[in-house]
Amino acid sequence: MSESPQRPPRVSRMPTRAVVVGGSLAGMLAAAAVRDHVDSVEIIEAHDVLEGPEARPGVPQAAHFHVLLSGGANAIEDLLPGTVKELLGAGANRVPMTTNMLIHSPEGWYRRWARDSHYLITASRDLTDSVVRGQVLKDPRVSVRPHTKVTALLGSSRRVTGVRLRAADGTETELTADLVVDASGKASRTPRWLAELGIQGPAQDRIDSGIAYASRIYRAPVPTHNWPVISVQADPRSGEPGRTGGIVPIEDGRWHVSLIGTPGAQPSREAAEFEPYARTLRHPIVADLLAHAEPLTDVALTHSTVNRRHYYERLKSWPEGLVALGDSVAAFNPVYGHGMSVAALGAVALRTQLSSHGLTNGLSRTAQRAIARPVELAWSLAVSQDIHYSTTTGRNAGPADRLLQRYVSRLSHTATGSYHVATAMTEVLTLQSPGTALLRPSVLAAALIGPLRPQLNGPTFTAGERELLAEAGISLPGVAG
Repeated sequence: MSESPQRPPRVSRMPTRAVVVGGSLAGMLAAAAVRDHVDSVEIIEAHDVLEGPEARPGVPQAAHFHVLLSGGANAIEDLLPGTVKELLGAGANRVPMTTNMLIHSPEGWYRRWARDSHYLITASRDLTDSVVRGQVLKDPRVSVRPHTKVTALLGSSRRVTGVRLRAADGTETELTADLVVDASGKASRTPRWLAELGIQGPAQDRIDSGIAYASRIYRAPVPTHNWPVISVQADPRSGEPGRTGGIVPIEDGRWHVSLIGTPGAQPSREAAEFEPYARTLRHPIVADLLAHAEPLTDVALTHSTVNRRHYYERLKSWPEGLVALGDSVAAFNPVYGHGMSVAALGAVALRTQLSSHGLTNGLSRTAQRAIARPVELAWSLAVSQDIHYSTTTGRNAGPADRLLQRYVSRLSHTATGSYHVATAMTEVLTLQSPGTALLRPSVLAAALIGPLRPQLNGPTFTAGERELLAEAGISLPGVAG
């Protein structure tokens, strides 16, 4: 009787774990990006885990208006299908660009071109965080360890193997991980942690225009569903201190209003000075509307608007098992609205690299370079504007910068009367196309020709919007139909 062949012994696979440092929007999106490639994801959060749309500690910028660009919204939808629909169901607004926008650029008023491919999602930051958090945490593979801080990385300069934790009571423990993602934001300690592992000198840029933000929420005097975003922008070429202001419709019939100024024109925290400051903008539309709205909050003021970037992708040595994304890599002047979208695009880039490489050698460096690509576009858009204010520190505008500014100004001027150029600029500003899209032959030719329609003299409201204003007893001077 012959013996049956012996089967090779089964090799049990050790469970894999990813650790995400930080439970804000970037951390939740990072968890969504890695969850299909590990057995479990643990988010380490220094604060409590909220269940609804409440103000989250550690996110002071939430007091100021936020927009989710279509490039970022599409990325979130890719990571978490159904999120945009849930946001809209909770009261967020989908704002087609520039169809539902009144924008007074340095070059003039933009027309409200009819299109739907590029858009903004407008909501309070608290609502956006809550919806994304709920989508991520319903996955049983993802958990959160609250009231806990990461104090160090475990491993060596070649490979990170986990993190050292400190609980609220001071107890310290170690948590092993196959992948650590730093999504802890502007307070990231990755440069220090790398130094402790023997990796020195990540290049860093800090470009600060000295801008201050003052923000307040109002009860809108008109229905906010399908109400346009309003923005009056500063002109950095004027040589005068810059003043910018805008109204963003958010959930529950409210307007989120932010007023922004460079040194010499910074807004105040005083409520009595908020609306008078709005009157100093290049056009009175924001002040005229606020005169009919009811303030619901005090004024929140911040000076934390510096552009800061770590060039991790340039380091000669980068440990396997570590990735950074979101504000941990780059934080932008919030006036440009890029932060949430860059975090989402970075998370998609991480997931793409995991799909290609898995948890293999080379993943971390490849992922870090992929994450740098959307950062680079947003960085160039923000910095190319901020360096032209006379108050900016960290970098001065050189001849190439001034040449680029003249070209962008020409594009913006052309966009006030050219659908083709307005669309090309919107593709880039919403992070859906690279900056090179503005150098296409057709765009260059259109910029050479200039606007095809005469400039508008003021903001243009639709017939339906004028009817809503009339029903609220609001008459605005200098408003066209």
